[in-house]
Amino acid sequence: MSDLKHNWTKEEILEIYNKPLMELLYDAATIHRKHHDPNQVQVSTLLSIKTGGCPEDCGYCPQAARYHTDIEGNDLMTVQHVKAQALRAKASGSSRVCMGAAWRNVKDGEEFDRVLEMVRTINKLEMEVCCTLGMLTENQAKRLAEAGLYAYNHNLDTSEDYYKDVISTRAFEDRLETIDNVRKTNVTVCSGGIIGMGESVEDRAGMLVALATLDPQPESVPINALVAVEGTPMEDMEPVSIWEMIRMVATTRIVMPMTQVRLSAGRTEMSREGQAMCFFAGANSIFAGDKLLTTPNPDVNEDMEMFKQLGLQPQAPFVKKAQPATVEAADSALSPQGEKPKWSRPGHKIERNEEAKLKARAK
Repeated sequence: MSDLKHNWTKEEILEIYNKPLMELLYDAATIHRKHHDPNQVQVSTLLSIKTGGCPEDCGYCPQAARYHTDIEGNDLMTVQHVKAQALRAKASGSSRVCMGAAWRNVKDGEEFDRVLEMVRTINKLEMEVCCTLGMLTENQAKRLAEAGLYAYNHNLDTSEDYYKDVISTRAFEDRLETIDNVRKTNVTVCSGGIIGMGESVEDRAGMLVALATLDPQPESVPINALVAVEGTPMEDMEPVSIWEMIRMVATTRIVMPMTQVRLSAGRTEMSREGQAMCFFAGANSIFAGDKLLTTPNPDVNEDMEMFKQLGLQPQAPFVKKAQPATVEAADSALSPQGEKPKWSRPGHKIERNEEAKLKARAK
């Protein structure tokens, strides 16, 4: 076993992933206890501040405008509504609010200014603030940091090799560039992926290579199990087994020992016993609340009951990193630059995505 290293190879990670399960669990739990309190779990609430209408073609996503998924879209929320939701989340035990907007990329203007005000508002509530808004430039990342953003989420989703079978409207390199822009600020990085999209175990290892070889490694890595939504290209995918999730969590913990590993989408299909094994294997963060953007999630009261049974405690905010300062809009040293970056549009066709688009048109 190794602690912190940035030169992991796919072969090394596959060797870890394929260990006998009890040996894998022991190794992961040992590393977890060395770097984290095993009885503390960071609890985040994910809030969809702008739902539906996304121009991307991500094969897993019910918010893509080109698919027919009966998602009820909404325009960007008001700051007051977001504050009310944040207070509710805080009262239920969350230390972080993650705000997601179904955008391809951030655009300067009134809506982004409103998001900045949301960041300022939540940071003043003594909560960690995370955003997932799509691709963003260095100046936009700095403006978010100035407002008091704690973390920015931008998932790699899968390996670079399999990425082209999931998404055709933006490139893997765009995701890495966005993470690099965030790293030019004091904002922490949250980046992970999804298993169960038809990828191979080698692709899962490839995704972990891409994350673990970043320097520094992401402070948070969500591990999602695909939630197959009717109308998306991946609606017929078979759910991954709990054993696959446990192996993925344990392997992630070993290759990224300092990272908070988040047990994310798919928990509604997991028993409490299965989730307990994931916590033992190194997961120390979850999303709470009845929805993850648009897909189901366990009720927060159920989670707190599970925590009680397992002797777990919600982690307080700003344990891993100090609370960032908030600069008011009137005092900002930064201004919108009206940028129009040339984010990639690879343009290749993914057969199942095209079929789902044609079905949506027919409906």
